[in-house]
Amino acid sequence: MTIEFLRKHKLILLESISGSRAYGLNRPESDTDIRGVFLFPKRLYYGLNYVPQVANESNDIVFYELRRFVELLSKNNPNILELLAIPEDCLIYRHPLMEQLTTKRFLSRLCKDTFAGYAMTQMKKARGLKKKVLNPIEKARKNLLHFCYVPQGQGTLPLLSWLKRHGLEQTQCGLVNLPHMRYYFALFADPTGALGYKGVISGPESNEVLLSSIPKGEKPVTHIYVNHDGYSRYCKEYKEYWEWVDKRNEHRYQATLEHGKRYDAKNMMHTFRLLSMAEEILASSQLNVRRPDREALLAIRDGQYSYEDLMGRAKQKLKQIEKAYQRSSLPDRPDMDQIEALLVSMRKELYQTTFSQDPE
Repeated sequence: MTIEFLRKHKLILLESISGSRAYGLNRPESDTDIRGVFLFPKRLYYGLNYVPQVANESNDIVFYELRRFVELLSKNNPNILELLAIPEDCLIYRHPLMEQLTTKRFLSRLCKDTFAGYAMTQMKKARGLKKKVLNPIEKARKNLLHFCYVPQGQGTLPLLSWLKRHGLEQTQCGLVNLPHMRYYFALFADPTGALGYKGVISGPESNEVLLSSIPKGEKPVTHIYVNHDGYSRYCKEYKEYWEWVDKRNEHRYQATLEHGKRYDAKNMMHTFRLLSMAEEILASSQLNVRRPDREALLAIRDGQYSYEDLMGRAKQKLKQIEKAYQRSSLPDRPDMDQIEALLVSMRKELYQTTFSQDPE
């Protein structure tokens, strides 16, 4: 199932421009996101291979099958609810039956968790970028040796420094376990290589140290502690950081550096958009996609506020949302029996009329 198949066989029920262009927050460089709804062909729908959504490779064009669309609406998914109130200048096509799916049928107090909850996810993304900007990780990857330490007085000395001080290579060393002491080893040295010690690690990708057979009577020259937890944490952070570097939107990253606030301003803008929408829905039972607070949101995107200032504002917004939630006249959740009856009725009519013939 592809988007080309949906278009060829006229299976699309709704198609619209979404995202920043629908919110009125787009810039010249903004992508054009397309979201919509399609009807699964009757024969395939009754078969075994149901397809809930179809997207292109870049995921900026996504169509949801009618059942999946209604399911997400009933959960008050922000990105899906918006398609019911899309501005007219962003609407590309809407089948007449789709007009039965109104915000009034679906808006509920669930939006406090979905809109505000999603907003907090965006905030975490902005915080995560701040951490990456402030704490870049060098491309040259550390190995387990960088997490080995030698006792030194009341502290420790990195093993690599200790080896350099004593004119030794890690390959000239041998380790043995110390009983009852996890990750703590006795270290023996043989600069001649005659005793056949295996070294501390086998190579830069090693996740464990090596153990050697030590001749009877040999004395350890020191002991080492291997910080496995620190090494595991570093490996995870290294992988996440360089995956982020490879996949990051370079324009957005450069914008982050230019405004100097060290957070992803676009994520932060959408955080406040979602928080405002949550409060509006709870207070007025209305969903405003085209943002009346456009200028304030664009000021956030331009990096006009510090990270700490925005965190304080977000906390205040959450308090206002909680008050609106307590006073809201919306139902706790949508009427699922009514929604299911509507879905069944729509599908029956669509299969009997517009889509009565399965595509070849």
